Amino acid sequence: MSIAINGIAHLYITVADFEAALPFYQRLLAFCEMECLVDTDQLYYCVGGRTGIGIRRAASKVPFDPYRAGLHHVCLRARSAEDVALLAAQIEGWGGRLVHGPQTDDWAPGYHSALFEDPGGTCLLYTSPSP
Repeated sequence: MSIAINGIAHLYITVADFEAALPFYQRLLAFCEMECLVDTDQLYYCVGGRTGIGIRRAASKVPFDPYRAGLHHVCLRARSAEDVALLAAQIEGWGGRLVHGPQTDDWAPGYHSALFEDPGGTCLLYTSPSP
């Protein structure tokens, strides 16, 4: 017997420097048409696209490392390759780092992505669906 999941309800990203990361995520999540439900000095939480994303203050200032146990990256699904390009054009202006701009990848036919990091180095990927 098995069961099928119905997507991801929410995810939390714990950031070492909440003050540096917060403006980046406020812009990113608003750009992705996500609505803020919680905005405190410990947590910024938005919902949209049947997903919740929370940015939480870390207990310590240990920087993000995608190769330690735990989260490697967060991948947000775009509606089109054009949306990937629109978002990628904003990242550096918001204080993030664009690792690679929009490109076609070989994960699947028609797969486009942009890889970027938040101000603390947390890896995020924005991808468009295959045709």
